Amino acid sequence: MLVQRHALVNTFRYRSRSPHTSSRRAFSSVLADGFLDLASAMPYPASFPPYATSIILFTIASRLVLTVPFSIWAKKRQWRGEELVVPALQAEKPVVQKRVVSEMQAENIRGTKEELRKVFEERVKKALKARRSELFAEHRCAPLPTMLVPPMTQLPVFIGKSMLFSRMAQPPSVLDSESFLTLTSLAHADPTATLPIALGLITFANVESSRWFMSDAAREAYDKEAERVREKRAQGHLVIQPKQILKTGLRVLSVGRILIGALVPGSVILYWVTSATFGLFQTWVFDLWEKRRSNARHPRISEPQPPSAAQIVEPAIRQKKTPRTPPRK
Repeated sequence: MLVQRHALVNTFRYRSRSPHTSSRRAFSSVLADGFLDLASAMPYPASFPPYATSIILFTIASRLVLTVPFSIWAKKRQWRGEELVVPALQAEKPVVQKRVVSEMQAENIRGTKEELRKVFEERVKKALKARRSELFAEHRCAPLPTMLVPPMTQLPVFIGKSMLFSRMAQPPSVLDSESFLTLTSLAHADPTATLPIALGLITFANVESSRWFMSDAAREAYDKEAERVREKRAQGHLVIQPKQILKTGLRVLSVGRILIGALVPGSVILYWVTSATFGLFQTWVFDLWEKRRSNARHPRISEPQPPSAAQIVEPAIRQKKTPRTPPRK
């Protein structure tokens, strides 16, 4: 059986070579030939299609080695921000508010209550933003690298492997002789569009399952944030939510992947479905891990809410306007 596989691979390899092949194409041909040799040499059971099985195992192994470590790194940075930076910032907020009031009194700033409140809120916001940046740098958990590093490490791998499997499916290809599930050939698109539809559904489930394993504290914070956004929008403010924008983009992507998946070769759509399924299970594991970790922590005693701008500014104004009683002689 292995001798027949090697003979078939060598036949297609000989026919696919050309003396005018560019260096880039020659490099991709070397990778494709190496993968085909490895797949044909693997001691799979006779009922296992060798190339489809190799694509699935290669996808899982590459995700475990190249993408999961960066996802764990980003998750730990996120936890440091939630457990160290946010509580410290909340504890320092009353101190910052009092300092801003003292500075405004020392500068003898005048105006109406609304004007003073606006100046107060702007100064407090600026001071807290600067302090938040200091805490992020101190605990090494800045949000921008945390959000960008995982997709930046996954994207080159995804594009490279998609190009590799597409190159392997170019005729004449040994993949034309193997079928898998609804694929009549790994070198041609899925005639039933079953795998592309499954790809879109898996991508959509990965987006919508973010609240399935949410802890009680995280759900409460999510509801509070949604209520705050509704209040801001009711007041006429423009509220930009990057996470919601990202979710909307991923929902659109889930539909686009169905259309594109119906056109690519079977080897590519099989890789995409395997990678998306792995990503879905990874999301579930991480969400469940975070939920158990959050519930295992000791519940904190509810601290009193920091005073609002009106509660701080207005007493200072009244204190400033109240005439002092001269001392009795």
